[in-house]
Amino acid sequence: MDGSRAPGGSSSGALPRFPAGFVWGVSTSAYQIEGAVDEDGRGRSVWDAFVERAGRVKDGSDGRVATGHYQRYREDVALIEELGVGAYRFSVAWPRVMPDGGPRVNAAGLDFYDRLVDALCAAGVRPVPTLFHWDTPEAVEAAGGWLERDTASRFAAYADAVAARLGDRVDRWITLNEPAELTLLGYGLGQHAPGRELGFGALPVAHHLLLGHGLAVQALRARGAGGIGIANSHGPTWAASESAADQEAAGLYDLLLNRLFAEPVLLGRYPEEELTAPLLSGTGPVDEDLRIIGEPLDWYGVNYYQPTKVGAPAAEGAGGGDFAGIELPPGLPFAPREIEGYPRTDFGWPVVPAALTELLTGFRDRYGDRLPPVVITENGCSYDGVGDRERIAFLDGHLRALHDAITAGVDVRGYFVWSLLDNFEWAEGYARRFGLVHVDYDTLVRTPKASYYWLRDALRAQR
Repeated sequence: MDGSRAPGGSSSGALPRFPAGFVWGVSTSAYQIEGAVDEDGRGRSVWDAFVERAGRVKDGSDGRVATGHYQRYREDVALIEELGVGAYRFSVAWPRVMPDGGPRVNAAGLDFYDRLVDALCAAGVRPVPTLFHWDTPEAVEAAGGWLERDTASRFAAYADAVAARLGDRVDRWITLNEPAELTLLGYGLGQHAPGRELGFGALPVAHHLLLGHGLAVQALRARGAGGIGIANSHGPTWAASESAADQEAAGLYDLLLNRLFAEPVLLGRYPEEELTAPLLSGTGPVDEDLRIIGEPLDWYGVNYYQPTKVGAPAAEGAGGGDFAGIELPPGLPFAPREIEGYPRTDFGWPVVPAALTELLTGFRDRYGDRLPPVVITENGCSYDGVGDRERIAFLDGHLRALHDAITAGVDVRGYFVWSLLDNFEWAEGYARRFGLVHVDYDTLVRTPKASYYWLRDALRAQR
């Protein structure tokens, strides 16, 4: 990097000053960027299997090469260093470390993350590994995957192996990324790996993921680790109207996508037990598990992209509909509604920065002193182009909204942009570009976008 300013950047003026010690970072995940799926003893993941099924990925692509990060990680670390962020959130691929899901550890797989962490530390960038970002080993899925209680214990053993190797240089950990999405899209609707279509029968997956989180927290603590959190996806739920039916539908949606994954972690109990208890039957000793799931955290990660407007189904048995490009099946007790009057990303998501303030102040009000310090572990947008003014406006608006939440008294300690690089965007393939850095998927050449330079300059002004 030559440090020159790229043309085309714009903003609405300098950002307000964030607190001293505030952590700035960028995020990625293993399957989306690494490639090298057959190298150095890596086992197959559910995503390796999913992309081979016709029609599952919209452009027919896969993650075999992705951005080539496995070979080009030093180049990517240099981009992070030049950007000026203090932390890099990446994920460790479970099948690269334990090809069969355990107990055998693949030393060559851990060696890669060892080299990556060393490179980050040498660049003055804090490594923030996520232990699980959806790439369950195929062998684990063949044994039942996250429908099986034993998967939580296998995940904890994997967490222990990673901490044993990297724990001397890592002081911040993330157990899981977005268990709600894996439960809903992977097991409920079948639109993500592993592609099961269980509807509400997927709810045990949520419990086992959260149990795996709690057991992993225990394993990390046993290794002397601190700085432990989780990355849950959250967004405000807006009722379509003041009618009782729409309010009830919005409340149920909020329960399933927000409270079901926050409250066991923060409060040690499931919300609305009369609703959730029947859905979790057969998962094991729930009360005992909740004590593990509620292990105290050092911080709480929030992935925020957009609010959701929800109403009652228009007709008996209707429900379903299109939500953020995801086709929901009929028969659900809620239906998405369009949020009008806001610009949209190339993904069609409404850009509503103030909803981030609403979300964070709402969490503060709902959970009080049970809410640990918050870190925004993902926030970003999909736009094409390198002179990406829309992404600059998105980041500028959301950082101002985040500062508003801090001013209102929410203890927010950090912010990670999604994503450092354009990458494999799951079922969307390579059609959606979330990166601060453009990737030419034919040559793998990296080109920083205008938003990269805007953020670099904004961070320099913060210092």
